[in-house]
Amino acid sequence: MPTDGGTMEKKGSQAGFINQCLVLTRRSFVNMYRDLGYYWLRLAIYIALCLCVGTIYHNIGSSFGSIQARGSMLMFVAAFLTFMAIGGFPSFVEDMKIFTRERLNGHYGVGAFVVGNTFSSMPYLFMISVIPGAMAYYLTGLQKGHDHFVYFVVMLFACMLLVESLMMIVASIVPDFLMGIITGAGIQGVMMLNGGFFRLPNDLPKPFWRYPMYYIAFHKYANQGFYKNEFEGLTFPNPTGGSISGEEILKSTWQVEMGYSKWVDVGILLGMVVLYRLMFLGIIKTVEKVKPILRSLMASTSNQSTHVEDPYSTPLH
Repeated sequence: MPTDGGTMEKKGSQAGFINQCLVLTRRSFVNMYRDLGYYWLRLAIYIALCLCVGTIYHNIGSSFGSIQARGSMLMFVAAFLTFMAIGGFPSFVEDMKIFTRERLNGHYGVGAFVVGNTFSSMPYLFMISVIPGAMAYYLTGLQKGHDHFVYFVVMLFACMLLVESLMMIVASIVPDFLMGIITGAGIQGVMMLNGGFFRLPNDLPKPFWRYPMYYIAFHKYANQGFYKNEFEGLTFPNPTGGSISGEEILKSTWQVEMGYSKWVDVGILLGMVVLYRLMFLGIIKTVEKVKPILRSLMASTSNQSTHVEDPYSTPLH
């Protein structure tokens, strides 16, 4: 182990990118495992919430009234379960402080930090998606079939990964704990309103809310993916007689875009995850370049102000 800062900086600068990513991934994984508040407390809360969801919507059946119940349950999963990912914000802030200190010492680069943080969190997020997700899915009695449950878990995992990526961006811009949580909650609240549940897509005001906010909000793709996964292939009794197919419900009731597969919605969310991580990397890089410029400008301004001679003062002899 190196004994001085200079040796550590030299070794850090000589380490390869892959080696840096592996070391940071392993260290971050261990830190997440030891910190009860990082994922373990969230897992317990998710289990409790999904038990509540599963018992409230227990065996909703296939009546006409279950259409609204299924949509509400899936919206809760897509919106409020993923919303709780902001609980990891305090840990993000601490990670950013450690990263800033070690980055100044030249131990590793920004890219290695982003990669390490991303891969170390994936096992925990997947665990949170599978265990509580299974409780909510099977207690509610959603569409049978392992392929439908697998899609449910994958979509939930993608949403949680995306929200964590969003909160990392917030942490890089707003490092204050309270202000960061408020900012992240506000951003997600606006996205929820444009997700296509509280206000159907065709009813959204077209300036700004429909274009572009509806397509920026990740809840749009989460809701539509969950709806396609659940309603496609099902039939429900029609109160006026006969039956109504799940595809008709998707088009008329939920106004889902049926021109592409439900897996495209997952792909869009994963693409947004990559975009958010790249934005996080770009923000850190920009801050690193802008900070020295601002400091030099402030220093030069301070020096100029100290050298300005007071016209009302007279020299002492």
